[in-house]
Amino acid sequence: MPKRGYHHGNLRQALVEAALELIREKGPTGFTLSEAAKQAGVTPAAVYRHFAGREDLIAEAARQGYEIFADVMQFAYDKGQPSALAAFEATGRAYLAFARKYPGHYIAMFESGISVNRTPDLAAVAQRARNVLERAAADLSEHIPPEKRPPPSMFSAHIWALSHGVVELFARNNPGTQSPFPPEDLLESGIGVYLRGLGLIKPDA
Repeated sequence: MPKRGYHHGNLRQALVEAALELIREKGPTGFTLSEAAKQAGVTPAAVYRHFAGREDLIAEAARQGYEIFADVMQFAYDKGQPSALAAFEATGRAYLAFARKYPGHYIAMFESGISVNRTPDLAAVAQRARNVLERAAADLSEHIPPEKRPPPSMFSAHIWALSHGVVELFARNNPGTQSPFPPEDLLESGIGVYLRGLGLIKPDA
């Protein structure tokens, strides 16, 4: 690959983009900093001016992914207003859409083993993404009697786990986990079962 001639000011971002490409191709542990440097068209020594190691580079890719993810979730939530149900269902679909459109970021965020608490900035933006889904859950469940109402954090965690499971098993082209149903249908029907169990949608809806 020819050198791209990055200037010092955007070398950091060039390295992140190179890492994202390598993550998509080889996974988060399948490449070295030297490979990322080569992909970006710079010397390996230049990488260490910006990142102490591969995990720091992946953590920055994850942070940028969470920024995009939080914005996507917020947009979905806002688009569903004023219906609490539509807003909540939209955030679930947005999870699947994000995983499809940004696979490198998704892997860095959820499959690299990098903790969201690695840096304060990463922790903050990850929390911002979780807050959108939690707020959607709180809006939707406010009419459930308090004694039957799950905490919004639990409610949103259930849907996050369901969305993540559908992505991991059926939306990532994993061999041996083919489904006779599209991932979108699996997620929508699964959310429907969950919401019916809470009495938030009618049994025949």
